[in-house]
Amino acid sequence: MPGWLNLPNLFTLGRLVLTPFVIAAILDGRHVTALLLFAAAGFTDFLDGFSARRLKLATQAGAYLDPIADKCLLSGVFLALAAARIVPRWVVILIFGRDLLILAGVGVVLLLTPVRRFPPSIWGKWSTFIQIVTAVVWMARNALEYPGLDMLARLMLWPCVALTIYSGLEYTWRGIRIARAH
Repeated sequence: MPGWLNLPNLFTLGRLVLTPFVIAAILDGRHVTALLLFAAAGFTDFLDGFSARRLKLATQAGAYLDPIADKCLLSGVFLALAAARIVPRWVVILIFGRDLLILAGVGVVLLLTPVRRFPPSIWGKWSTFIQIVTAVVWMARNALEYPGLDMLARLMLWPCVALTIYSGLEYTWRGIRIARAH
């Protein structure tokens, strides 16, 4: 068995495996199933981090794989929500635009500097958290059909958009500072 294949990384791989099932459930209009699968995938995120720290099983592979699994899940969910006409497409375009901007910035920094570590900023973490909450509220709105969730879902778009923009600007500024320093 490869050295990177341990309990935390199995949880991460489980999140990757669940991702297409969450997306399919959203696209098929199986909102309760989508919400439950998304919750299960989210729980694997908690479990992989907890077990890596608690059991001291953190690996370099896990450090790379975990954010990839997170981004696949969250991006897939937002794409599916937009394709199913559940969330406004412009929100998804904004989220993907920020992610592409960050990827392009990392590419430039990799090409022009010796910097190889790109830890997430506090604003990036908050943005991801609010994006997750926004996705959950929109999925719950369809799964539970509770009138209050419709208003909450629409309200959640604004902090999601604001933090997505702010974190994108913050990452851009951070990349410029790194490039200038080298």
